[in-house]
Amino acid sequence: MKKRTTIFYCHAAVLLVIMTAGCTGGNDEEPGHSSSPAGGSSINKDETASAAEKNEAVNKDSHHISADKSEPDSIAADYSPLQIEYARVWLQLGENQKIDELNVRRIPAGALVNPDDHTSARYPEDVTQLAGSRLVDGSVTYSSNGDGTTQVYNVPLRWEFTEKGVMKEVTEEMIRHTKKVYVDTGDNEKIRRLIKIMSIH
Repeated sequence: MKKRTTIFYCHAAVLLVIMTAGCTGGNDEEPGHSSSPAGGSSINKDETASAAEKNEAVNKDSHHISADKSEPDSIAADYSPLQIEYARVWLQLGENQKIDELNVRRIPAGALVNPDDHTSARYPEDVTQLAGSRLVDGSVTYSSNGDGTTQVYNVPLRWEFTEKGVMKEVTEEMIRHTKKVYVDTGDNEKIRRLIKIMSIH
């Protein structure tokens, strides 16, 4: 009887060891299987990010190339915004387009409208005066609104003698009645020509 009991316990012990080993093996395998997809996911993410970065770089380069090709005759790269503005204003508003020199004079806010008469009204803002080298070329006095439009002042290049005490009223009237004008982009070749003969004082 004792012998049978001993054999039974031995078999039970062997089965217990086998079952324990099987469970341990199962637990060891599971993390290994779960880590494999995670590693694969990480690799896929890196590959996707790398591909996205390459595409972005290509798109950026394509944008710059496209921008350069779309504006082959752009004057913005050759001249300052102010030079282009002066030329465009004269091209549209100047009396004589066949001038040999375009003089640019910047007049600060507070300056006399008629510099030869101390009773004259004063400019309420910075203005720019454009003129040719001769009186017959005419002149344009304006201020920029910064949105493609200008306020044009009807101010002569040279003042004629006026009756004493009248200048203040005359110049105040000029300031009150400016004209808003939209300035076209103009022809690039004509703008280049005007910039080349431009003299900024």
